[in-house]
Amino acid sequence: MTKQIDLGGIFTLPGTSMSVKRMGYGAMQLAGPGVWGPPRDVDGAIAVLREAIAAGVNHIDTSDFYGPHLTNQIIKRALHPYPDGLVIVTKVGARRGEDKSWPHALSRQELIDAVHDNLRNLGLDALDVVNLRVGGMLEPLEGSIKEPLTVLAELKQQGLIRHLGLSNVTPKQLAQAQTITEIVCVQNFYNVAHRSDDEFIDELAKQGIAYVPFFPLGGFTPLQSSALDAAASAMKATPMQVALAWLLQRSPNILLIPGTSSLDHLRENLEAAALQLHTEIIANLEAINKMPEAFTKNGTTK
Repeated sequence: MTKQIDLGGIFTLPGTSMSVKRMGYGAMQLAGPGVWGPPRDVDGAIAVLREAIAAGVNHIDTSDFYGPHLTNQIIKRALHPYPDGLVIVTKVGARRGEDKSWPHALSRQELIDAVHDNLRNLGLDALDVVNLRVGGMLEPLEGSIKEPLTVLAELKQQGLIRHLGLSNVTPKQLAQAQTITEIVCVQNFYNVAHRSDDEFIDELAKQGIAYVPFFPLGGFTPLQSSALDAAASAMKATPMQVALAWLLQRSPNILLIPGTSSLDHLRENLEAAALQLHTEIIANLEAINKMPEAFTKNGTTK
């Protein structure tokens, strides 16, 4: 029997009864290479999901454009009927091209279709939280999000969506969104080496809104830094565990969704929630995003 461990405490999404463990699970890596097609080991993917739930995870991040469709189908196969208290957060606003690209899908019909695809493939009557994904691949792009968010707000009124969030947005776009509907979470690119959202996170914390960093470990090209390595050695942990622990200690409104298709990596990620970083280590890590060497392994900043 899997032992439940401390997962960084609990955060309640604003204006909801949804309380989630701060260490969650991101389902992107359950699909095949390039987030395309089925995984090499479907049974292994199912085992990872079931292990996460058994360990106490109650927040899964997904999207029907992962695969596409296949990741949600694997979640359904592994976990449906879903345990009480499990919060599944999905996102819309993109699709997969035949060339495996990620074009925007923000028209009214595309958004409606995406919500229904998520409902069908997850086996749900209503989606807990839907994030509207806009902007570029990694960075927000200023501009109005009124039109697509209004479509999702209408679907929320119809009962197909319970709560709404945003992904890849600026503070200005959040402010516009809040004139249309309540926003419970923001999901942007952020990690110990990429910290352009520092002020945004602090403002969201004041409002009680969750901040969910995507690519908390650097994404497809993991973080690499001598400061991370040194901290890991001092803590008798892995560099990736230290990077996750730093995020949990960065702000109480940060929720983590590291993804993996490996049981061993899943356990390592979850165990990071128990790490308490010392003041000196935190000070050293704070300087990583100012270092020229704070690169991903392919030599490009992320």
